[in-house]
Amino acid sequence: MRTDWQGIYLDGQTAARHAATVRLMREALEISPAGAAPRLWPYRELRQTQGFYAGEEVRIERGGNLPETLLIPDSAFLESLHEVAPGLRLRFHDPRRRRARVRWTIAAAAGVLAVTAAIYLWGIPALAALVAPRVPVAWEESVGRSAIAYMAPPDRRCGDPRLGAAMDEIVRRLTASAPPSPYTLRVYVVNRTVVNAHALPGGNVVIFKGLLERTRTPEELAGVVAHELQHVLRRHTTRAVIQDASTGLLLMALTGDVTGPLAYGLQTARTLGELRYSRRAEDEADIEGMQMLLAARVDPAGMIDFFDTIGQEEGRQPKALTYFSTHPLAADRIARLKAMAAAWKGTPEPLLPGEDWPALAKRC
Repeated sequence: MRTDWQGIYLDGQTAARHAATVRLMREALEISPAGAAPRLWPYRELRQTQGFYAGEEVRIERGGNLPETLLIPDSAFLESLHEVAPGLRLRFHDPRRRRARVRWTIAAAAGVLAVTAAIYLWGIPALAALVAPRVPVAWEESVGRSAIAYMAPPDRRCGDPRLGAAMDEIVRRLTASAPPSPYTLRVYVVNRTVVNAHALPGGNVVIFKGLLERTRTPEELAGVVAHELQHVLRRHTTRAVIQDASTGLLLMALTGDVTGPLAYGLQTARTLGELRYSRRAEDEADIEGMQMLLAARVDPAGMIDFFDTIGQEEGRQPKALTYFSTHPLAADRIARLKAMAAAWKGTPEPLLPGEDWPALAKRC
């Protein structure tokens, strides 16, 4: 244990700096300035005013307005001081606590990151799942309208009346045998060449022209619509918006504010445009969508054929086909749909009989 240290002594009366030897004693410091008599500084009369941070010079003072001052350039002096006089923890800084504090800071930062990750991965989804069923329908419809304004603006919608009537008939047929819904379900066809479709909160489904033109029969489109409607009815989209929402939007959802969400239209549209549903949500939309088709006596082969075909084309033309980038298709999903269709004992009834579907699908 080192007891003798070199420092600088200032007498408080002049600006002169005197080299001094400092000796650590149990009750006091002995300071011996060069060419002067030693001075004894009892610890109880001293205060540390500098040297609390790594690399900082240690400064100890004694006295009132014009104190005597001792400067020690090496902060290890404080460690030796605490070894010689261990009862001075509250009067003088201990650098050993600084190292411990750094370790605790690192540990605390790691803990904060872990908690943040846990909240992001599990807490926020759990909160969204809890809130979504309690959101007023009027709020969902307001959010849906604000998203439609960006995702399907009026000047980009397909206005062909025959095509619009066909969309209405598909929705009518699918919902005729379904349980009552609190939503007014609508399908919008948008004049964009991407092969994709989106479900929006409040009863809205957007089908892009690129996907419509890929369907070979109305039954194939009905399979896509049934799947998307289940995302709406099961509130998967509402949950996604809440999960991605700012605090303000979450509070609006809880309170049912139907005016505030208009300000979040672009955020909502971006969220839904980039949304990748969870495996559980996709499975649920598959199963319930297929059951909706069977209840409406729509040939289930259309849904299976479209998913199967578009999934194969996805690998060959990744830039043109984006449906499964937002609706990931696991290999066992097609097998499950085929099993459900094979177990069905009903007889399908034609959807839009007599309609030239390939020509109709290109009227956008």
